[in-house]
Amino acid sequence: MRFGILGPTQARPDGERPVPVGGPGVRALLGLLLLNAGRVVTTERLIDGLYGAEPPAGATNALQAQVSRLRQHLGDLVVREPAGYRLAVDPDDVDAPRFERLAAEGRRALDAGDPAGAAGLLDQALALWRGPALADVPDAPFAPVQAARLEELRLSAAEDLTEARLALGRHRDLLPELQERVATHPLRERSRGQLMRALYAAGRPAEALAVYDEARRVLADELGVDPSAELAAIHLAVLRSDPSLAPASASAATGGRPVPLTSLVGRDDELERIGALLAEARLVTLIGPGGTGKTRLAIEAAGRWPGEVCLVELAPLTDGADVPQAVLGALGLRETAAAIPAPGTRQGAADPVARLVAALTLRPVLLVLDNCEHVVEEAARLADRLLAACPALRVLATGREALGITGERLCPVPPLRVPPPADEAAGESAAEPSVEDALAYPAVRLFAERAAAVRPGFVLTPGDVGHVLRICRALDGLPLAVELAAARLRSLPLARIAVRLGGDDGDPAAEGDAPRFALLSRGSRTAQPRHRTLRAVVEWSWDLLDEPERALARRLTVFAGGATLEAAERVCGLPDTDGVLASLVDKSLVEVVDDRYRMLETIRAFCAERLAEAGESETMRQAHLAYILDLAATADPHLRGHGQIEWLRRLDGERDNLQAALRRAVRAGDLAPALRLLSATAGYWLLRGLRGEAARLGAELLGEVGATPPEGLEEEHVVCACLVAWGGTSGPALDALVAEAIGRTYTLPMPPRQPYLLVLNAMISGPPSGEMLGRMEDLFRALERDPWTRMLSRFSLSYLKAFDGRLDEAEQELTGALRDARAAGDVWLRVMMLSAMSDVADGRGDLERVEALTNEAIDLAERLGATADLAESLCRRGWARMRSGHMDAARADFERAAELSRRTGAPEILATALLGLGELARHDGDLPGARRWYETALAECTAEWFTAEETRSHVYLALGWAAQMSGQAAEALAWHRRALTTGLGTRSLAMTAAVAEGVAGVALLEEAPERAAWLLGVGGALRGAPAVRDPDVARIEARCRTVLGDDAFDRTYAEAEAFTRQRVPATAGVTRGAAEGAAEGAAEDTEAAALTVIERHLSALGG
Repeated sequence: MRFGILGPTQARPDGERPVPVGGPGVRALLGLLLLNAGRVVTTERLIDGLYGAEPPAGATNALQAQVSRLRQHLGDLVVREPAGYRLAVDPDDVDAPRFERLAAEGRRALDAGDPAGAAGLLDQALALWRGPALADVPDAPFAPVQAARLEELRLSAAEDLTEARLALGRHRDLLPELQERVATHPLRERSRGQLMRALYAAGRPAEALAVYDEARRVLADELGVDPSAELAAIHLAVLRSDPSLAPASASAATGGRPVPLTSLVGRDDELERIGALLAEARLVTLIGPGGTGKTRLAIEAAGRWPGEVCLVELAPLTDGADVPQAVLGALGLRETAAAIPAPGTRQGAADPVARLVAALTLRPVLLVLDNCEHVVEEAARLADRLLAACPALRVLATGREALGITGERLCPVPPLRVPPPADEAAGESAAEPSVEDALAYPAVRLFAERAAAVRPGFVLTPGDVGHVLRICRALDGLPLAVELAAARLRSLPLARIAVRLGGDDGDPAAEGDAPRFALLSRGSRTAQPRHRTLRAVVEWSWDLLDEPERALARRLTVFAGGATLEAAERVCGLPDTDGVLASLVDKSLVEVVDDRYRMLETIRAFCAERLAEAGESETMRQAHLAYILDLAATADPHLRGHGQIEWLRRLDGERDNLQAALRRAVRAGDLAPALRLLSATAGYWLLRGLRGEAARLGAELLGEVGATPPEGLEEEHVVCACLVAWGGTSGPALDALVAEAIGRTYTLPMPPRQPYLLVLNAMISGPPSGEMLGRMEDLFRALERDPWTRMLSRFSLSYLKAFDGRLDEAEQELTGALRDARAAGDVWLRVMMLSAMSDVADGRGDLERVEALTNEAIDLAERLGATADLAESLCRRGWARMRSGHMDAARADFERAAELSRRTGAPEILATALLGLGELARHDGDLPGARRWYETALAECTAEWFTAEETRSHVYLALGWAAQMSGQAAEALAWHRRALTTGLGTRSLAMTAAVAEGVAGVALLEEAPERAAWLLGVGGALRGAPAVRDPDVARIEARCRTVLGDDAFDRTYAEAEAFTRQRVPATAGVTRGAAEGAAEGAAEDTEAAALTVIERHLSALGG
């Protein structure tokens, strides 16, 4: 400060060193000029101020003399103007004007509700005082009035500072200062009122009353008046223990920034987004259903805000009109008579919104409006008004719907992530995540943290993971629900909580969901009532709905996994479904995901109770079943044509609804529509590889239907049985039902209404026996009548011809069928045809063509989302790559196929992938490792149907080769015999050929190279071509040629080929017409002859 008059006069023209100013006259002149710093003071005012009402003669000359003396000290700062003189300094360089500015700014900050800012300004102002104003020129005529004016301003500023500090909760620190001020100025009622308030806040109400009594006595004695109405109001407030006199809290002192008691889990992304939104927008609203943790997230975000924060709890309000008052209260701006206005002002009952505008106009504060949903209109109006009038204000709101005003930015708060459920198709083979992987999901981590808080020493173990995942999934990862569940560990074991909360069939009304709400009925005593139980959370939202919204909310619960708008309109049967749905979305009762409307399971369970109370459960079940059955029937033909991929994806969205509709129908005894629904969706379950899921549904239905289907639904009954067998679900009574029903497949009218029945039956039963083949001519003629079954029959014929080694004929059938499948737009059939063609190419040893064909099949399977078929094609490519010497690429294919088959629950494909990994180990010389792979593969294919049988045969062959490479002839022979005597070995010449080649390896161990060469010739004849690029056959052949010589080997090989062709019929007698027919029994002759050829050598070798 360059100049000062708040105390003795001071002058520092250079801002550093003080200079002497001269005698009293010069100091008085300087003081008068400083009071008007930077402004012209007329000559007349200077003379009056320095010499009084009766100046001496020659006062003008005397003034000029004083100015000259002052210039000796200040130089050109004293400027002559036409009307008088001006001190050329900034008013802020003079303590008195600076004090007045700071005091006025502090008063405005106090009026605006910023006690912290006010205290800072007023502290600076009062710090400028060094003693009484104009202390060293008290006799100058102008000085007494100016000193008295400045002293009043000082006292008012001191009282303003006291007011600010009271608002900041510093009442105890103020007592000595207030007591001294009251003693010095006993008639200042504002200071007495402040002393009374400070004493009361310090717990000394009796002394506060004594201060009032003393004031009444002093005022009566000295002025003959009573205390003012304002002081009397404080007296009355003390007598009544008015809450408005309570000391301000520490949180209010720092702007209302709450301090959470628990850690925030899994919200890093949301916190980052909120920070970014607040940086660019002035209104951000966190929206989401009840219990997602919006309040907790807002508190955490506010805690990271660099400026002042004020949290406003709106949940307790019952009337929206109270919203402005709630904000006033949170800001510490109480509407009471407990504060006495400063002199020159008056207190009135101002409009609360106007008070808020005045308080926040220049105040950079983050206002957190928490839980706006039940007062959303009033909260929106207030936020809009404040943001428009207060440019430094930002608002962070929370609620179950948006405020809906211009400039609002929304931040949805979803439940915490939980691990996705294991695909039901994987069945028992689907493993839960490890502890480490599970804890990577926020919902699991939250449960573990809160569980450790209520049960010291709790640590998530591998045995706990399944229970915790079931809990978190059942509760949708809803933070409040997860915390309430964890709290029950005080009294219940983890497994029991999981059982009581877990629901597996997507039907909240199946057994009632009251246990869920009863279990989660004990929350924090300090929480808002609506957050103490799970039911209260949802009920709070329900109570805010109108009747159309409630009707739609309860009826939507019939959908499992959500609904499209079309489905909601058809099933729920309400007018303006679109508009009401939009309202439920706005209120966070329903969420939209990929054009589907769904409820969190907790909300759905509550609304399902309301559906039952309304007596609408059965009506809605029937409406839902009718809609889903119609959808399935519509989709079925599209699954065999150009719309295949689109309709598969559409049914993916309805998968939960398909299951729920079917299960409810079975439980309600609606068996006929249940059979129709399961049959109509057979193609979906098949193409998606959902065998475990379909089998469980089918088993439940078949158990209710029994052996006798409803009239007219015989085919649907067989489809049901085939789905059960395909998925491997079994049991003594069930197996008998399944076998009896499947046995009736070809007694049904052909082609079937559900063509996928033929595919399922073939997968279960494999190629027909020779006896059956002779009776299938009529079947193939019938299948010609339908374009899709015609393609399927050509595929089947190619398969049978490939089995018999007739590779050219098989390829011809497949080429035509593939052309038709492309024209029909059936992607899945194309995958099947390409896979079969790659098998033909593999039989010829054309491994490059195998890779090209499987690459195309893999691409189509990925587009289709056919995981099981993709895994199977990867295995085919892996075999080709291995035989081509590309071992690393083959290993990658087998490993990926194993992962996919585990995921989709296809144990026989998993076994094939494991077999491939075993073969890689064997060819690398790791025989123990190879055996471990083979044994694991065998453990995966225990089913008694064709595909599993085929895989087992190949594993037996591999085990035989491993034994041969170890020099164990007897063991090798035993494994090859097992491969030969499986169902596949007796029906497939290709498998018989492979066994013959394996036995050739045993013959070499027994030092019978000529027999080995003979058996290799048998294998080539049975296969229809020599084994090309087979490393085992090549190794055996090379050894035979070394021992026998090339000529002897070639002669023996040719003799064996001729012998085999002479004794084994060249065809299997499979025809589509008389021209291609062969005598019944030809197939049996082929099989018997092939076995006879091999058996003779097995016996000769001791097998």
